[in-house]
Formats: sequence, C-alpha cells, structure tokens
Amino acid sequence: MKTPELHHLFIKQKQNITTDTRKIKPGAIYFALKGDHFNGNTFAKLALDKGASYAIIDEKEHHIDKRTLLVSNVLESLQQLAYFHREYLEIPIIALTGSNGKTTTKELLREILATQFKVNATFGNLNNHIGVPLTLLEMTSDTEIGIVEMGANHLKEIQHLCFIAAPNFAYITNFGKAHIEGFGSEEGIIQGKSEMYDYIANSEGITFVNKEEKRMVRQAELCECIFIEPQKTPLLDLTPYVQIAYNGITIQSNLIGKYNYNNLIAAIKIGSYFNISHENTKRAIENYTPQNNRSQIIEKNNTRIILDAYNANPSSMIAALDNLNSLNDNNKVVILGDMFELGKTSKKEHKTIVNKVLSYDYNTAIFVGKNFYKEKTKEAKFFASFEDLKNNFNFDLPLNNTTILIKGSRGMALERCLDLL
Repeated sequence: MKTPELHHLFIKQKQNITTDTRKIKPGAIYFALKGDHFNGNTFAKLALDKGASYAIIDEKEHHIDKRTLLVSNVLESLQQLAYFHREYLEIPIIALTGSNGKTTTKELLREILATQFKVNATFGNLNNHIGVPLTLLEMTSDTEIGIVEMGANHLKEIQHLCFIAAPNFAYITNFGKAHIEGFGSEEGIIQGKSEMYDYIANSEGITFVNKEEKRMVRQAELCECIFIEPQKTPLLDLTPYVQIAYNGITIQSNLIGKYNYNNLIAAIKIGSYFNISHENTKRAIENYTPQNNRSQIIEKNNTRIILDAYNANPSSMIAALDNLNSLNDNNKVVILGDMFELGKTSKKEHKTIVNKVLSYDYNTAIFVGKNFYKEKTKEAKFFASFEDLKNNFNFDLPLNNTTILIKGSRGMALERCLDLL
C-alpha cells in the first residue's frame, strides 16, 4: 500500500493507530513492528480480533484477509506515514535535542506556547525512531505548533529523525557526555547532535543558539540563528529553586539547579519568537512542576529529597553535585547510581564522580552499582546493586533538616530509595 492511501485510511479512522495489541481501541490501525525479541506480525490476528480495523504487516504468511495490509517494511511505512502527515498539516515544527535537559526544555516550551496556541509535543521521552513518528501522528488539523524531542545514541540518528519530522526550528540544549559508547567519543557526540544544525541549514530553517556557548555557535555557523543571550534574563536566586528576571518581571520557577537556568531561558526565547506575552510566560513557568523523577523536590520527615533518578551521565551528574554543593543546607547526603552507555570511558568517568563527591563535605555518600563498586574507597559507602544497598545499609541516618540527592541512570531505578528513607 502506498503512503497516500495509508494516510487516507489513517484520517478515515480518526488517526487511531497503535503498535501494541494491549492498547487496541476499536477501529485502530495496528502497525506490526519488530524488535530484537518480538515480531509484531505474529500478533496481527489478535489485533484484528480485539477490534483493530487494519493490521499493517510485512510478512506474507501472516496475511488473514483484506484487513491485513502488506508493506515491504512496517517501520519504514510508519515513518513515511508520519512524514506525509507532517507535510499534510503544514504547521511549524520545533525540534529539540541535546545531551541533557531536552525533555525539561520541551515541557517548559510546551507550557509556554500552550498559553496562546494549540500545541502537540512529544509525550514523555518517546524521542526515537518509533517515538518521533508516533508524536507526529498524534498531531491533528487543530494543532497549531508541534514540538518534537529527538534522542540519539549513535551517528546519523538525528539526521534520520529530522528527515521524518522536517522541523522548521531547532534547539540543541548542550553537548555533554551522554551515550558516548554509541557515538564513540566526545567529538562523535558533537557531530551527532549537530546533524540537527546541518538539516536546518540545508532546509533554510531557524535555530536557537545560546550565544555564550561558543562551541555551539561554531557548529551552527551555516544556520540562520536567533541567539539566546543569558545576560538579558538574569539569574536571581538558586535556593533551591531557580528564580530569574525577565523583562522586568520576576519569575519563580519550580526547578532546581543552575543547569535548569539554560533550559528556562531557551524556552522563554523560543516562546518570545512566537509572540507569547510576558505575563503568559511567567504564568506558564510558575505553574510547571517537574514530574517523572526529574529534579523533583520531595519533602519527607523534615528531609528534602532531590529526586533526579530519571537519567544520568557524567555531565548531568557533575551539574547535580555542583548544585547540591551550592545549597546552604548544613546536612547533605548523596545516593548515586551507575551511569550507563559510557563504553571504554566508564571506569574513568565513574572514578571522576567518586573523586568529585569526596572533594565535597557531604555527611554521607552512597554509591550503588557495579561500576561505582569498582572504585570502592573507605571514605564512602559502596553497594554492588540496589538489593545489596537495601539488605545491608541502615537508613536510620540523622535525616532531620537534611537534603538528599538521589541520581542515577534509568536502569538503576533509584527512586526505590524513597521506600528506604
């Protein structure tokens, strides 16, 4: 089936699609995707039995009747449909990527733009070769602006996602040490993220660039740039929430850490380009509270917990530690979990973090995971796994008036520590 025909069915079925038979809604179009450990083709009959109107398959032996539509590659069909739909809507698309902060920036930008526009944005962090198409296919004729977050762990991935989403505007948060295993080196990370700049330059789009980040300015030199100038939006306070001054207005956010300052001013600048009023910008930011284990502040038994357990890499880990160190709290505890996808640099980066923690005067430092455990010293507590921590450490600490930072890669699931405190 050709893409225009598939798009006609997609619109006819009220944009009701799914890739998961557990989430079938009546009339849905089921895309039988494949993975390393599953083959969606084998669930085509189940999808139809559960009420799907069509099943898109790429293996002939799973053909059932006229409701099974055979294509050469289901994933490519999904991506081509998303691109066709994006062109069909003819709306501005803003693309975001970066090593750290892209999801927070996306959430902030969505809240700001939504004060004056009908906005569709990436849900959570569905930002890969499947998530990006699904994000685009959620957009409707009512959508006025789309925001697409793009993640990557190897070269050419951002380029591919840009070809699918065809963004008119772009913003890269930073070049940090995330997914270095896939990119091969820090230079590979810069090259991979800068594929977004390359796309924007070739498509005559616009990119937003922090003028103080000279490396990013150089990478974007072929683009039409709108510069973010931090001195025009001064940082007023960080104890513990970020407070800024914007056009004579004080904005008190619910975000912690200086690293979120750049996320704030980027969202504000992009919103300003789309003529969002100062009042609406202030209201949107002050009403936004981070969720999903991203720099959440939790008060528990006279203890302040900074829960940042959604993800971690060397850059974001150091930023979080520096932020904790800047706070005036007398009692500080850190619980840090392993950082993943660091490849050959893993040992060096974990050792660097251990040394960084030991250079600060924290009351207690706890490291969890096999990579941190390899750097074990007498000056801190080390546990090979969360189960090891749970079974062998007494959390009966003097936690009154204490600030605790919990941070680690998603696979460590360190939010489980909340049950131990």
